[in-house]
Amino acid sequence: MSLQFNAIALLLVILILLGVLSSNSSITISATILLLMQQTFLSKYIPFMEKNGVAIGIIILTIGVLSPIVSGKIPIPNWSALLHWKMFAAIAVGALVAWFGGRGIPLMSSQPILLTGLLIGTVLGVAFLGGVPVGPLIAAGMLSLVVLGK
Repeated sequence: MSLQFNAIALLLVILILLGVLSSNSSITISATILLLMQQTFLSKYIPFMEKNGVAIGIIILTIGVLSPIVSGKIPIPNWSALLHWKMFAAIAVGALVAWFGGRGIPLMSSQPILLTGLLIGTVLGVAFLGGVPVGPLIAAGMLSLVVLGK
């Protein structure tokens, strides 16, 4: 197998290195899988991942978040906990973040050039600020307020 290094492959290698240097396995694994896909017969599945990757990722993330409730490690809150101000704040913030994410998908579709900046910012946030790579979608939603002004 001969590696065909182009700008995209170089970017993926840089992301792998940043992931390793920052001890962030999410970036390392994601970039490695995409590099392997790009450089092998699996490249034919990249359009599928492009089209469905966000939805698949959200499903997996939701399963991970719900699992502690299903396993019983986190109890279902009682009525008094649901009426606490912290729960109202959690619901409000959750709704706001979901709204940002909903705005992010159309922005990334209509102005894909901005995705590069969002990804760089997300990688920097993950690598150097201890963030997690769920940021591009939410960041795109927040950016849509500035760029689209709606």
